[in-house]
Amino acid sequence: MAERLSAEARKSALAELSGWSEISGREAIQRTFTFRDFNEAFGFMSRAALVAEKNDHHPEWKNVYKTVEVVLATHDAGGVTRRDIDLAKAMNAIAKQLGVA
Repeated sequence: MAERLSAEARKSALAELSGWSEISGREAIQRTFTFRDFNEAFGFMSRAALVAEKNDHHPEWKNVYKTVEVVLATHDAGGVTRRDIDLAKAMNAIAKQLGVA
């Protein structure tokens, strides 16, 4: 099982993750990605899903047209772990390839 990050480690990791923030009242991180259109948003989700499946670590997410809202937490650890940080980094890299900073 993945080990939950301390508050200090979580804040340090978030400082290196563009666009991600903590969720008030819950030990999880979030980001909203906005793409040019639905096709691009869906493409992002498809690519991110492949990474998530490969790592057996799946996001909570919601898509409305060109917006994808993502929440990451490791449920069996009760909070944010290195797995969440790694998936957030991968999602940022995919979004960057699609022209979203």
